[in-house]
Amino acid sequence: MRVSTRMIFTAITALVEGGSYPASAQEEPTNIIADQIRAQGYRCDSPQRAQRDLQASRPDEAVWVLQCESGSYRVRLVPHLAAKVEQINNSQAGSKRSGRCLKQPVRIFAQPLL
Repeated sequence: MRVSTRMIFTAITALVEGGSYPASAQEEPTNIIADQIRAQGYRCDSPQRAQRDLQASRPDEAVWVLQCESGSYRVRLVPHLAAKVEQINNSQAGSKRSGRCLKQPVRIFAQPLL
């Protein structure tokens, strides 16, 4: 079963904005985003944390900074598209943009949700 970006975006938004959850549920955005970028061919060994970048986010485009053992990534989740992933240095994790995109986004065609 293939998970769409819309489903990932909805799950992460519900976890972040939904209120208090047990500790295991709070770790879900980290694992969900790590799984998404792995599915797109990026390396993310031992995801450590994911932090929402509120300044870079827009309506229907959540931006997260994901820290893995193998590196850090800025991940832009856009419904019905593959995540846009940029590898960033640890010193740039809090800055605006690294300006370096590793892969071109891939358009995913999905059936509309009913």
